[in-house]
Amino acid sequence: MKLCIPVESNEGLNSLVYGHFGSAPMFVVIDTETSELTEIVNRDLHHAHGACSPLKALGGILIDAIIVGGIGAGALMGLNRAGLQVYKAQGVNVADNLTCLGMGLLPELSPDQVCGGHDHGHGCGH
Repeated sequence: MKLCIPVESNEGLNSLVYGHFGSAPMFVVIDTETSELTEIVNRDLHHAHGACSPLKALGGILIDAIIVGGIGAGALMGLNRAGLQVYKAQGVNVADNLTCLGMGLLPELSPDQVCGGHDHGHGCGH
């Protein structure tokens, strides 16, 4: 499984989960079968509020699921339409969340759990 997690900087498994998918500077992608970790620069970082294009942000990289600190309704719907599961982060960093996922402790996000806005570009204000 290829998992994508928004982060501020690539610190490998110690990368801190960024608070909001759309305004994350980058993403790390972890292949759970090979343990390979790669980074993707957010290609849609400077979008207008409510106009996040999550698949553009990922630059066409194929993934299976995303673990986020927060995400807007439009981005969540776009990812779900593309067949991707979006989970709510429960840990502080990538390693914590991989452990939580393996234990079945990451809840899948629903539309009633999304962010209401960009809190001045610094993440979600929840």
